Amino acid sequence: MSQGGNVTQAPLPADLKLRVSSRDAATVPANLAAWLATLLPEGAEPSVVLHSGIDANGMSSETIVLDVTRTQDGERRVGRYVARVAPAADDVPVFPTYQLREQYDVMKHVGEHTDVPVPAVRWLEPTGEVLGMPFFLMDRVEGDVPPDMMPYTFGDNWLFDASPEDQRNLQDASVGLLAGLHAIPDAEAAFDYLDPARQGHAGAAPLERNLARTRAWYEFAVADIGRSPTTERALTWLEANLPDAPESVLCWGDSRIGNVLYRDFRPVGVLDWEMATIGPRELDVSWMVFAHRVFDTITNRLGLPGMPEFMREADVRETYRRLTGVALGDLHWYHVYNAVQWCVVFMRTGARSIHFGEIQKPADVETLMHHKPLLDQLLAEVGA
Repeated sequence: MSQGGNVTQAPLPADLKLRVSSRDAATVPANLAAWLATLLPEGAEPSVVLHSGIDANGMSSETIVLDVTRTQDGERRVGRYVARVAPAADDVPVFPTYQLREQYDVMKHVGEHTDVPVPAVRWLEPTGEVLGMPFFLMDRVEGDVPPDMMPYTFGDNWLFDASPEDQRNLQDASVGLLAGLHAIPDAEAAFDYLDPARQGHAGAAPLERNLARTRAWYEFAVADIGRSPTTERALTWLEANLPDAPESVLCWGDSRIGNVLYRDFRPVGVLDWEMATIGPRELDVSWMVFAHRVFDTITNRLGLPGMPEFMREADVRETYRRLTGVALGDLHWYHVYNAVQWCVVFMRTGARSIHFGEIQKPADVETLMHHKPLLDQLLAEVGA
């Protein structure tokens, strides 16, 4: 069993885009139009046109971009929407269960009670009878997304090419999103449906229950791709060194800039709420910092300079303290925790690529974990 030795990483594919669905798009417009006709006022006569789609970063669900034309007040009017569709089990989903209702509810709550720019959610179809899987429609927001594929740290994109001042403005505004979410009062009561206990994960506090869910998520991933000694070593260390976390807030979960739409370097749309939970505020702040470190690790491994001055932990912590009045505790445990979650994401997206014939199954699952040098470093720093 490897204990942090060097592992040769699989080369990054030329195109990191992953196929996320086997859905036949030809049937979608008519099915959506018929469903909307049951929800809209009589005489609306909705028609649906699909677009080619968003060059989206998300890999855990299917996103359908559409326009809906309907009659309202005697005129034909066009609404621009995005459908968020739960993944089918046959398409090798990232998560063991897909909490679509919870996403809808948390986006609705955030949109109604904060200034955080969340797209307005409109209609939820929970049965799967219309498109084969449950989905909801939300307003389409126009903006620019820092690319994941290839990562924005590789260069030749709007964020990489921006001035240091604009990059810092985007960074600070993104930290401000976390400050706004974490300020929602009584999070444990308001978002009790996000508590991992609802999914049967035991623990004395939300952080312990989140860790139990991550352990279960890893075991779910193992079935398709094989075990990872490094991930298991990290999980063992996390369980043995669980920090005290007396306060819980609403955590966005996937709190990285690749899940935000920006205009003029200001957030205009906060997306991808699959990982939303309740827990310590450090979960979100660590994820924002760590996600950038993952991309910089991949970039540096390929001999590119990356963005070492962007999303530095000290700068993010200070901005968060200025905006919230809260001085965060040590983030090392949370970085290891989030590194484990990235391990599982790479395991599941790798299994999906194998399923769709995009790559061959590797002999060593850890070659799929392009951030492994970073996790090795974090574990070495604590002697794990």
